[in-house]
Amino acid sequence: MANDIKISIRKLFKIFGPDPDVALEYVRRGMNKADLLEQQNHVLGLRDINVDMRDGEITVIMGLSGSGKSTLIRHLNRLIEPTAGEIRMDGEDVLSYSEEQLRKLRRERMSMVFQKFALLPHKTVLENAGMAKAIRGYTTSDFEADARKWLARVGLEGNENQYPHQLSGGMQQRVGIARALVSDAPIMLMDEAFSALDPLIRSDMQDLLLELQEELHKTIVFITHDLDEALKLADHLVILKDGEVVQQGDPQEILLNPGDPYIVDFISDINRARVLRVRSVMKPGTEAEDNYAGDISERDNLETVLERSGGDTELSFRVVRDGQQVGSLHMKDLTKALVPTAAATESRQRA
Repeated sequence: MANDIKISIRKLFKIFGPDPDVALEYVRRGMNKADLLEQQNHVLGLRDINVDMRDGEITVIMGLSGSGKSTLIRHLNRLIEPTAGEIRMDGEDVLSYSEEQLRKLRRERMSMVFQKFALLPHKTVLENAGMAKAIRGYTTSDFEADARKWLARVGLEGNENQYPHQLSGGMQQRVGIARALVSDAPIMLMDEAFSALDPLIRSDMQDLLLELQEELHKTIVFITHDLDEALKLADHLVILKDGEVVQQGDPQEILLNPGDPYIVDFISDINRARVLRVRSVMKPGTEAEDNYAGDISERDNLETVLERSGGDTELSFRVVRDGQQVGSLHMKDLTKALVPTAAATESRQRA
C-alpha cells in the first residue's frame, strides 16, 4: 500500500578493514572517520544509519564524494554486507536471506540503473531491455511485447534493433530505465544514474523519471551528489556526510529549515524560487477571498508564481489540488520565503 514503509534501515554500520568488529567498538564510543583511519587503519563507511523508505516514493540519498551514499545503496541488495545493523524489506529481514532468496531479490524485486549504463554491447536494444527477464529464463518472444512497450514509453520506439554503440548517452540511459521497467521489479535502485549526461539531457531524464513515477508509483532509491537534482526528485531526502545522516525529511522542509552548517553551505547559493514549491509557503485552508489573481497548483515552484504575478507583491492566489482549494498564497509571503536563512547569509559572508 502506498506510503507504507517498504525498506527500513536500523542502526546500520559499515567498517572496511581487516578487523571491523574491533573497530566498531571504537566507533560506538565516538571515534570519528578521520581518527579511525589514522589510529586503527580502518575506514568508516556508515555510522548508525536509520532511514525508512516508503512504498511508492522517491528517496534521494545525497552527499559529496566519500559520504557513503553508494555504500548505503549497495547494502539494500547485499552487494555489501554490513558490519552491524538491520535491513528489512516488506517486513522481512534481508540479512537472514539465503543465497536463493538473495538471487530472487536481485532478479525479481529490485532493478538497478547504473551511472555507466551497463548495456551489453553485443545485444540489441530490445535484448538489453529484456535482460532481467532473460536471466530468469524467459525467451525473447516472452518479453518482446513488454520490452517494446517500455522502449516506446521512454522514447525509443524504432530503435529496438540497434546496438548500444549506435545510440547517444541519453538514449543508452533510456534503455537502462526501460530494462528496469521490463523487469517489473517494485523497487528501483538508481546510483548516480544521470550524472554522466549533459545538463540538458540530464534535465530531460529527470522529467521522464517523474513522469513515469506519476504513473507507476515505484519505490525508488536515487543516489546523487547534486542538490538541484535531489530537490527536484525527492519525496524524502537523506543527506549524508562522512558516513552519517546529518538531516533527513521533506526536501522543502530541509531547504527552509537546514539543521546543520554542512547543509547550510549546500543550500546557500541555490535558486530558491526554482526549487521551493507553493505547498511549502502557502497558508492552508479554504477561506474565500474576492480578489484572488487566479489559481495555482500546490506543486508549482515559486518561480512560476513570480512570472504569473508580474512582480506585483499585492496579489494573492488560490492554491488548488485536483480542482479544490487547499490554501492561499500572498505574494508578500512568497518574497519572504526567497530570503535565505540567517545561517545561510552568515555562511555566504564567511566565504
